[in-house]
Amino acid sequence: MQQQADARVAVVVLGAGSGTRVGATVDGVPLNKVLLPLADVPVLARSLRTACAVADRVVLVVREGEAGAVAAAVEPHLPEDAEVEVVVGGASRHASERAALAHLAPDVDAGRIALVAVHDGARPLASEALYAAVLAAAQEHGGAVPVTPVDAVVDRDLTPVVGPVAGMQTPQAFAAAPLLAAYRAADAAGFEGTDTATCVDRFADGVRIVAVPSTPLNLKVTYPEDVALAERLLD
Repeated sequence: MQQQADARVAVVVLGAGSGTRVGATVDGVPLNKVLLPLADVPVLARSLRTACAVADRVVLVVREGEAGAVAAAVEPHLPEDAEVEVVVGGASRHASERAALAHLAPDVDAGRIALVAVHDGARPLASEALYAAVLAAAQEHGGAVPVTPVDAVVDRDLTPVVGPVAGMQTPQAFAAAPLLAAYRAADAAGFEGTDTATCVDRFADGVRIVAVPSTPLNLKVTYPEDVALAERLLD
């Protein structure tokens, strides 16, 4: 797949998770949840469609050995002119993000990519407007994450967490150079974050990560009922 020489915005779509909680199988073989059909279009294809609409470059991270199956599943549902670069991910979310950033590193270092958004392929309903909002905020502040209000949070011992809390979503967007530097520093320190913002917050000096309002409509397909809910939302 071709690379665009003067790209300014790159979107990384993570599709390397297993999705075991969904419990999807084909002929008894576990199926990656991002390949589940959502109104006859794979979950991942819907995520990629939006990414292709907002980005100069799109990088899809897949599990080792799944590149062929993923391509066969999603390509019929993408625009004819879509160019998606495929990278094999790692054993964790952080490792998959690191692999994608290593793929983009030459163009980040050369200044050809200014912003990178990282999106969970299992969030198929993220809108172009949400992307635009987080990218604009990242351009201004250095980093941005979509958040939704959470009514109440308790600790493991059921002690209430005091204070305003919010749930973080994706796409999370960042200035490309500090993002890459943060992952290089994390690599040297042996650190693995739970999401992109965690790594940037710890290792990128001077980057302010701001919250961008989102809604529960940007749901993540985690359980079987989430697919049915997403289909209702599409209707």
